[in-house]
Amino acid sequence: MLNRRRSAANVSDRDVPNSAAVDRRTILAGAAGLAAAAVGLIANESAAAAAAQPEQESAAYKIANGRIQQSVCAWCFLPLLPIEELAAGAVRIGLKSVELAPPETWPVLKKLGLICAVAKSHPLTKGFAHKEEHEECLAALRKSIDAASDAGFPNVITFSGMRRGLADDDGLANMVAGLKQIVGHAERKGITLLLEMLNSRATEPGKGHPDYFCDQVERTVEVCSRVGSPRLKLLFDIYHVQVMEGDVIARIRQFHEYTGHYHTAGVPGRNEPDDTQELNYGAIMRAIVETGYRGYVGQEFVPIHAPPLAALAAAARRCDV
Repeated sequence: MLNRRRSAANVSDRDVPNSAAVDRRTILAGAAGLAAAAVGLIANESAAAAAAQPEQESAAYKIANGRIQQSVCAWCFLPLLPIEELAAGAVRIGLKSVELAPPETWPVLKKLGLICAVAKSHPLTKGFAHKEEHEECLAALRKSIDAASDAGFPNVITFSGMRRGLADDDGLANMVAGLKQIVGHAERKGITLLLEMLNSRATEPGKGHPDYFCDQVERTVEVCSRVGSPRLKLLFDIYHVQVMEGDVIARIRQFHEYTGHYHTAGVPGRNEPDDTQELNYGAIMRAIVETGYRGYVGQEFVPIHAPPLAALAAAARRCDV
């Protein structure tokens, strides 16, 4: 005779039909427990599937609204993806540009119907804040302006370089004098020079540039204002502005007339502009659209939370307002 106190957990398929003495209440209790466990398992699987759905949808996302012309910066992805794969992925997502791409890769971009929205020039560690660096920077800019113009691309990047003890007034005067020597050539070639503001607070490589001279939007705009050409604009890097000053949307609205390009990245970390960081990119993109901006917004983040193209697609979706 089986022990009536035997737990439901020990009742086997073999025991039940041959044991009339088994307590019916015990069997029902065991069955109820198994049913509850099954319901819980199904609920957990459903929740996991629901949580994965947005990520899966983002990974396959194709830009739909297009009020923001999106681009991607090559340097963030080139260690992970060859330029051909990045460019092909950009086309699938609906991006229009791979920027800061080496000139030798431009034929690949053109073949796929892409442009290089921002061409490279001199290193950011050298720039127009110091007169002794003008000649080298001017030569690099002339070469890049000519190449971009010949390719039919719109913009070339430029930098202030480092402060190295310069007073604000001296650095500003040097920058204006140097850039005035090249902006006329840019005007003739139909190229816009983009002077990038970078943060000087973060010290990790790639995340900040200690001692960079144009580390405030206001100082960068002051240079553009003094040069006084529509072919010299601010490159408004949202990541750097947030790290250095914050109040991003107010600055977008205040300085939109001087802005020729935008860059994105998550803060902190310079990684994906996703829910792990503090910037609301949907609101930021809507603010940019409201200013009437029709240029490009370059995704310039280093992906760590997802495969590179999935991360790029998710970022494109977040910015497709």
